[in-house]
Amino acid sequence: MRSSRSKLRRRFASAITALSLFTGGGALAVGFQLATAPAAAALDNGINLTPQMGFNNWNTTWCGSEFNEDLVKGIADLFVSKGLKTAGYQYVNLDDCWALPDRDASGNLVADPVRFPHGIKAVADYVHSKGLKFGLYSSAGSKTCDVKGFPGGLGHEQQDANLWASWGVDYLKYDNCNNQGVDAQTRYKAMGDALKKTGRPILYSICEWGSTGPWNWAPPVGNSWRTTGDISDSWQSMISIAHANQGLSAYAKAGAFNDPDMLEVGNGGMTGTEYRTHFSLWAEMAAPLLIGADLRTAQQETFDILTNADVIAVDQDPLGKQGSVVSSDNGLVVMSKPLADGSRAVTLTNEGSYDATITTTVQTIGIAGAPSYTVKDLWSKKTTTSTGTISATVPGHGTAMFRVTPSTPVPPPTGVSYLSDLPFGSATGGWGPVERDHSNGDWAAGDGRTIRLRGTAYGKGLGTNAASDISFNLGSTCKNLVTSVGVDDEAYGNGSVTFQIYKDGTLAADSGKLTGKDPAKKLTVDLTGAATLRLVVTDAGDGADWDHADWADAKIACGNGPAAGSHQLSDLTWSSASNGWGPVEKDMSNGDNQAGDGSTISIKGATYAKGLGINASSEIVYYLGGACTTLTTDVGVDAEAMGRGTVAFQVYKDGTKVADSGVLNAASGAKHLTADLTGANELHLVVTDGGDGNNSDHADWAGPVLAC
Repeated sequence: MRSSRSKLRRRFASAITALSLFTGGGALAVGFQLATAPAAAALDNGINLTPQMGFNNWNTTWCGSEFNEDLVKGIADLFVSKGLKTAGYQYVNLDDCWALPDRDASGNLVADPVRFPHGIKAVADYVHSKGLKFGLYSSAGSKTCDVKGFPGGLGHEQQDANLWASWGVDYLKYDNCNNQGVDAQTRYKAMGDALKKTGRPILYSICEWGSTGPWNWAPPVGNSWRTTGDISDSWQSMISIAHANQGLSAYAKAGAFNDPDMLEVGNGGMTGTEYRTHFSLWAEMAAPLLIGADLRTAQQETFDILTNADVIAVDQDPLGKQGSVVSSDNGLVVMSKPLADGSRAVTLTNEGSYDATITTTVQTIGIAGAPSYTVKDLWSKKTTTSTGTISATVPGHGTAMFRVTPSTPVPPPTGVSYLSDLPFGSATGGWGPVERDHSNGDWAAGDGRTIRLRGTAYGKGLGTNAASDISFNLGSTCKNLVTSVGVDDEAYGNGSVTFQIYKDGTLAADSGKLTGKDPAKKLTVDLTGAATLRLVVTDAGDGADWDHADWADAKIACGNGPAAGSHQLSDLTWSSASNGWGPVEKDMSNGDNQAGDGSTISIKGATYAKGLGINASSEIVYYLGGACTTLTTDVGVDAEAMGRGTVAFQVYKDGTKVADSGVLNAASGAKHLTADLTGANELHLVVTDGGDGNNSDHADWAGPVLAC
């Protein structure tokens, strides 16, 4: 958000935006959106499979006179001389105020000749000469965000995209000001389509401020999307934005990332301890790392933070997963981020003002099962060994960050996991590496595209080329595997392969010969008791030409579900829970934004001692492990809504809807639902806003009972 341009007013606007995320009851409560996001395909432009790293001038210069050609060239030089390029930073990006206030007679944008006397292409050429990439800024409106009103891209999408491509632009940050009330998805998709048509690979950074929940629609449109308003150089702004972004971890994946805004590291408004927390949390959240400090005058401490190779490796991990909060107690927050080698990145953050000891366990962070663990402190570089406990004394506003690596492979976590999110025991590909969540492209890692089988896109899966062989260590804890298989559309109808699944060395499933013209085939395998799983693709006996093949939407269910008997659902532990306003509440209504602030569950005069209080949009997931048969529950709008609110309740069994309340309002009273869950691995409880927004949508799963 760039509603104003002076430093003071910009900070005020950012503070109000961050505050609104935690004090209002409407759609701005972005920190609590759906945690179990659908596996939507990421933008298919083959770039940005790890979060972008670079520099943006705004926090250094705003629209001041020092923002000019010499500054940009100097930053490119510093990238090289100060080791930033070596550390992984690629993009040197210009923000607002680079253009003249008016387009030329042909409608083209014109660079300010005072700031950029040799034009933008010359600056881009200089940046490229350093082995770096060049980025530019515009807005999805009639004008950009600066008060001087530079031309925006609305209605000029293809013309502007073509011009930028001709200049050698590699990155577009597209803001949201002066949007004339045009639907955000329409505006941002129009520019995304225009960038694709140029034929130049341009990273597309959507800067929509999280206003319409871009995490729901932006993955196939842009490479990253802002989830919040502007950050400012203060502890309160930074940590509030971190809170808002933490609840969106399920939406990040390779090639598609939540963006909590630029780095303030080195700008002077926080301490070194706070800046290390800032950098640690952004890396843990797989956020873009865009330097906002004035590198010309930065102290060595700033460069030491920005070039910490171990922390950067967490941000740039090829798995592309965003870390999640696994515990939070009185401002002591633990996050865990899965890494491609089977280890976990762990942050222990002390949001209080005084030193505190923070402790977690390998069970809590999700990698229990090994006899011992190597624990590397990513700031001190000290390495220790643990049998299961991770602990540190952390200063106020500080963060301890560790890489925790098991001494032996650990079994998959209890629940349903995508195979592409699990570490490989081993992986070999017939042509280039095995790709996670992308097709197998050329020789280089990450050069594939969205997985597609006969026109159907899959957000998750493994892209291979015959002959390939992938193994996983299961630890005898898993139940079953379900996957679709076929020759990827990358083969243009060519190719012929055979897929085989081995359970402890024994063939458990065989697809038979599949060609590039055959539909996808679904394979299901019982894995009970298996210690190892192998996925093998062969060339069907006719050579490996065009044999790009996919294990699409491959999911594995592991661990036991609830014990036999009848269970109050609120007494069980959910796999994940997300909510449109505040947390999901157990045995009380959803009240205000704090945990435990609800009241007795009440639907049109009927009260319930047990249940789940939510606010649309909400999704709660329980792992059943095939152990349960039936869910019975009353549903309705809680009296907390004071006669307002409209919602719809849906029950899903492994992705299939098995019960639906229809749209209910406060006058509807309680409705009884019964759902058959026989054989289900997962139960999803979904509440939507009834189509009219989520204001006052306090609603209840009242007295839900699970029979197992």
